Amino acid sequence: MIISIIAAVARNNAIGYKNKLLYKIDDDMKRFRTITTGYTVIMGRNTFESLPFGALPNRRNIVITNSKRHIDGCECMKSINEAVDACRNEEEVFIIGGSMIYNEAINIADKLYITEIDDCPKNADTFFPDYSKWKCVSSEEHKKSEYNDFAFAFKIFIK
Repeated sequence: MIISIIAAVARNNAIGYKNKLLYKIDDDMKRFRTITTGYTVIMGRNTFESLPFGALPNRRNIVITNSKRHIDGCECMKSINEAVDACRNEEEVFIIGGSMIYNEAINIADKLYITEIDDCPKNADTFFPDYSKWKCVSSEEHKKSEYNDFAFAFKIFIK
């Protein structure tokens, strides 16, 4: 099984503010949907609660939580290890946030799908762990445009 992490990350590793994503880049959202559809996504409870429509469609949703036993459309588990163990027969699973889950998963992950955003936001309270020692194996650059407020790059990293 491949354990992958997917995230949109600013230059200072910022990923969120007040339980909301910092960036709404249509191409990034499309990439996320394309990459994760048909696979299992693992997330923390706060990340789940930030989703506007609940469980993500066409994916197995696992929420790491100690406080809830049932969330519609999701499986609830108490730890990353329990969630990963429940997926042991799957080809690839995706860790989709938030920062506490990313910090736990970075040490067991095999692959990172990172959208690097050329910005350093002043307001951020959630950060992605350091991945500077990972090897970039793919990079697709996108310039700032009328559709994108910031330049960004889709990158894939491996250990």
